[in-house]
Amino acid sequence: MAPDDFKGTFSAPHVAAAIAAGVRRGGAEADELPIADGGDGTMDALLASLGGSLHAAQVADPLGRPVGASWAMLEDGQTAVVEMAQASGLRRVAAHERDAWAATTRGTGELIATAVAAGARKVLVAVGGSATTDGGAGAVEALREAGVQAQIVVLCDVRVAFEDAARVFGPQKGADSDTVVRLSERLHALAQAAPRDPRRRPMTGAAGGLSGALWAHCGAELVDGARFVLDAVAFDARLREADIAVSGEGRLDEQTLTGKAVAEVARRCAAASRPLHVVVGSSALEAAEVAALGVASVREASTLEELARAGQELALTMPVRR
Repeated sequence: MAPDDFKGTFSAPHVAAAIAAGVRRGGAEADELPIADGGDGTMDALLASLGGSLHAAQVADPLGRPVGASWAMLEDGQTAVVEMAQASGLRRVAAHERDAWAATTRGTGELIATAVAAGARKVLVAVGGSATTDGGAGAVEALREAGVQAQIVVLCDVRVAFEDAARVFGPQKGADSDTVVRLSERLHALAQAAPRDPRRRPMTGAAGGLSGALWAHCGAELVDGARFVLDAVAFDARLREADIAVSGEGRLDEQTLTGKAVAEVARRCAAASRPLHVVVGSSALEAAEVAALGVASVREASTLEELARAGQELALTMPVRR
């Protein structure tokens, strides 16, 4: 059971547990392995598999207001996980409050600084779900003020380059066409002033350019979030012990095909010759697109009981081992 979260509904651990309960009800064994792609839920997924502890901090939200946020220290005591959505996420501002020009990543920088002050030597920053397009300026300012010196690894859920962040993601953050132009101009100015130019580099546009800023100013490593998480939780080794895999997300759509967690699971299942079944809140893909993804079946489920029922159906259709 290797699902991503159902955004805004169920966390990946809850989805995995519900499907697994149904699989066991159907008489099969289930291995729960919640995953993520560098967006919301990455911290939960890593904690569920690697162990660790949650910590609280008060930081700035996208509009500069104080807000309570969580970060995690993994079991090794030296690696922290920070989800930028905790501080600078779109879910932190109501629809009528969205201000793409004013939204700042400062709170994310404060969250990273808090983790480093608590002893983290390495910080994994999951950058999906942002409300910001400030090119990471707020976060860099907060890190500079705190004198942060740590290894930063940015888990990216998109491959968009720095200069394209406003054009691609600005409208969903409240930017009209004129604001998109202004934001793009600001991104170009920030890139020109940075120690390293993040433009034309894949993944530097994640979270409105936060990933590019951390790369340019802090020497951060940018990695594919889904691949990083699957490697970190030993997905391949656990897949080899399974007969089938079950993944899922809130909505199966075109974004899934561009490298989201389900697509990475599908790639690995194909390489391991294991069938992949997908349980989702809803699916917007045509049959041909599902086939191209390499998925054996798609089931829709919007409640925990429906998730469990889907798991039970899968268990009952599995071939009996002789």
